[in-house]
Amino acid sequence: MSPYSALCIRFVQVLVPLACISAVIPSPIEARDTTTPAPIVVPASQNFEGNDGPWSSFTVRIGTPAQVVNIFVSTASYQTWAVAPQGCTSSDPATCSDARGGIFNRNQSTTWTPNSPLPNATNTFALSLEENLEGYTGAGEYGFDTVALGWEGSGGPSLNDQIVAGIATKAFYFGLFGTSRAHNVRLSDSAEDYVGLNPRPSNFSDYTNPTPSYLSSLKSQNMIPSLSWAYTAGNQYRLNGVLGSLTLGGYDTSRFVPNNVTIPFNERDIRDLTVNINAISMVSADGGQPSNLLPNSIAAYVDSTIPWIYLPVEACKRFEDAFGITWSEQMQGYPVNNTLHESLTTQNASVIFTLSNSISGSGPSVDITLPYAAFDLVMEPPFVRNSTRYFPLARAANESQYTLGRTFLQEAYLIADYERRNFSLSQCSWVENAQQRIESISMPVNVTASEVSEGLSSGGKAGVAIGSVAVFSALAFILCFFVIRRRRKTRAQNEEKDLKGSGSSTELGDNGQPREIDGEPHLGQELDGKPRRGQELDGKLCLGQEIDGKIHFGSEMEGSNKYPQEMAARDVAAAEMGTKDVAVTELPA
Repeated sequence: MSPYSALCIRFVQVLVPLACISAVIPSPIEARDTTTPAPIVVPASQNFEGNDGPWSSFTVRIGTPAQVVNIFVSTASYQTWAVAPQGCTSSDPATCSDARGGIFNRNQSTTWTPNSPLPNATNTFALSLEENLEGYTGAGEYGFDTVALGWEGSGGPSLNDQIVAGIATKAFYFGLFGTSRAHNVRLSDSAEDYVGLNPRPSNFSDYTNPTPSYLSSLKSQNMIPSLSWAYTAGNQYRLNGVLGSLTLGGYDTSRFVPNNVTIPFNERDIRDLTVNINAISMVSADGGQPSNLLPNSIAAYVDSTIPWIYLPVEACKRFEDAFGITWSEQMQGYPVNNTLHESLTTQNASVIFTLSNSISGSGPSVDITLPYAAFDLVMEPPFVRNSTRYFPLARAANESQYTLGRTFLQEAYLIADYERRNFSLSQCSWVENAQQRIESISMPVNVTASEVSEGLSSGGKAGVAIGSVAVFSALAFILCFFVIRRRRKTRAQNEEKDLKGSGSSTELGDNGQPREIDGEPHLGQELDGKPRRGQELDGKLCLGQEIDGKIHFGSEMEGSNKYPQEMAARDVAAAEMGTKDVAVTELPA
C-alpha cells in the first residue's frame, strides 16, 4: 500500500466517526423536557346528575372568560361536547340549563374560533357517536377554544385551541369529555369524529392535517407520563355516594381489586375497548343456585357514553325471567313499577360478569359483580313523560351493538394504555375513607416521545443518520482521491525537472518511477533516505503542521487525534421521558 493510500484511509477513518457523532448529537430544536410528569387527577363535580341515572359528573371550563359546565366521561370519544343555547328552548322547563349541566355560549368567548372562517363554509357536522345504536342522532357546531379541567382553583390543566362542539340534540342530554383514542377520520355529513378522552386526532377537511385530542395534547406538552387513563363511574348507593374517578396518565390503586387479566385492544380502533364476556350469572342474596343469563360467550364494547347494557335477545329474555322485568316497545327498555322495585330491592340479587381476553374462555378471567342497586335507575323527561324507574338492559339487534355501558362501570375500574394497546377491568374496591394512591403508567421502553407525537419515527431518524454518514464518507473518499492525484502529478513533474536540470545519477525503474543509485524509490528531496511529504523535522509522516511527528488534522499542539467534544456526559434513554424511575411500567396485575 502506498503512503498516499495509507493517508487517505487514515483521513476517512477520522472523518467518519466525526460524522457519526454529529448525527447522534440531538439538535437544539429536538431538545425536550426529560422530567417525568405526574398523572393528572380530574376532580368530580360533587354532583349526581343526568336524566337517565343519576351519575357522577365532572366539571370543565370552556372559553375566555371561562364558562363552567358539567359533563360525563365518554370512553368512546376524543372531543369535548357542551350543550349550546339552542339546547334549551322556550318549550323546555325553566330548569333545562341546570338539568343539562350548564350552557356554553360560543358568542361569549373571545377565544372561540370556528372550524372554518370562510363565509360559506359549514361548521355543523353530524354527531355519529353511537351511530350503531338506535336513537342517538343530532348535529354539533364545531370550533376551537380553551378547555380546562376542573373548577377554578382546582389545579386542572388548561389547553388552548381544543376541539369543542356545541350540541342541541336531547339524544345526548349531557355534554361529554372523551378519553378514547379514535382513528383518523374526516368530519362530513356522516362523520365518525367522537368526543373525549380518546387520544385519536380529528380531521375536519382531509386526512393529512389531524387535530390532536385533549389527551394527546397533554402528552405532547409533557403534562402526563403516557397516553393512558383510568376511570370508574362512581355510584349513589354505596358509602352514602361514591364520586366518579378519572386519572390521566395513571390510576388510583385504592379504587380497585387487582387481577392478572390484561386485554389487548380490538383490531378495530373504533371499538378498541372490546372484552369477551364468557358468562353472566345471577346469584340471590340467600346464596342459592346461580342462574345462567348468557347462552353463549360474546364480545362487548365498554362504553361509558351511554347507561345501557346491550345483550343478545336470548340473554335479555333470561334476565326477564330472573328479575320479572318486561320489555317496553314504546320505551325501548325495561320500566320498573313500584311493586316490582320493592320486590327486587328485597331480593337484592347480584349479577356476575365473567370476563377474559379469549372468546373461548381459556386463560385467566375476572369477575365483576353488580348488586341490584346498580340496575336501579331513574329515567327523566324528555325521554319519558314522567319520572320512571327502569332496568338499564337493552336488546341488541346484532353483535355490533353488544355494549357494557356506564351502569357496568359503577362497579368496574377501567384502565386503558394506548401505547401498549391494552386495557384491564377490575372489581371496584369499597373501603370507607380509603386514602387515594395514584400510580403512574410510564411509556413502554420501546416507544419514544417522537413516535407518540407526529413526525419521524426513531427508525426513520436512524435511517437519516445512517444515510448522512454514508454520503459524508463517499465525499471524503472522492476529495481524498483528487487531492492525492493532484499531488502525485505535481510531484512527478517536479522530479522530472530536477532530473533534467541536475543531471544526477538516476535511472527510471520498470514502472517509470525515478530510482536512486541504490535502486530504492525516491520521493522528492531528502536528507536521510526516508520518504518525505511536506515539511517535517524528524522524518515521520506529516500532514499539515506538526511539532512532534504525529499525524495532525488542522492545528494541534499536543499531537493526539481530536474529535468534537460531546455535549452530554451520560447516556439518555430514548424510550423514557423522565430521568427518575417510574413505579409502574405495566398495567397492574
